[in-house]
Amino acid sequence: MEDMYVTAGNQERGWNDPPQFSYGLQTARPPPRNLLNKRAAPPAGAGAPPPLYSSNNPLAPTQCGLAPPPLHKGPMMTPKEAGRSQSESVPDVEAVVLVLKRALAACRQTIGDQVCNDVDKRLRLLEDGWRSGQLSVPVKRRMDALSQELQSGHWDAADEIHRSLMVDHVTEVIPWMVGVKRLIAETRNLSPELLQLLHHPAEPVQEPVSQS
Repeated sequence: MEDMYVTAGNQERGWNDPPQFSYGLQTARPPPRNLLNKRAAPPAGAGAPPPLYSSNNPLAPTQCGLAPPPLHKGPMMTPKEAGRSQSESVPDVEAVVLVLKRALAACRQTIGDQVCNDVDKRLRLLEDGWRSGQLSVPVKRRMDALSQELQSGHWDAADEIHRSLMVDHVTEVIPWMVGVKRLIAETRNLSPELLQLLHHPAEPVQEPVSQS
């Protein structure tokens, strides 16, 4: 049986015998390499990709409009107050004091001189503090709103503004606010005829003449 398998180079084979192959001499081929499975190495000198929130990253949320808006610091303002702060100027002290003095003139016919003189003294402190720059802009604007509510006969609204000033700006308003509070209370009790002096004044308010 062994004579049937003659390896190459055997001189006993005939000239026309088919060639014989030795399968043991063949070596196995390595499996083909798939060059697409490997990722190309980065070029020399290239560093790691920039972090997501880095300023060097062009796709960072802060440059794509994805970052959250900054938090608001300080007390929040209502839309009404924000609109007024942008569109309105500082109120005129003369207009505010004129309304308060008209209310005082109407009250002089129903209350005693001592009370009226004390209220008048407080109103002078208000005017002096306003003109000398001792009052802040929020206080001036609230006093302007208070005078308008008082002139319109909205007593509750005027009293509400008075209380808010006592809570938020007590240091500024304490010297004269007691007079404004008394003026609101006394004006509320006036008759419709006397209120006409406040709503529709016929002539400018005259300062009371002190008797020596």
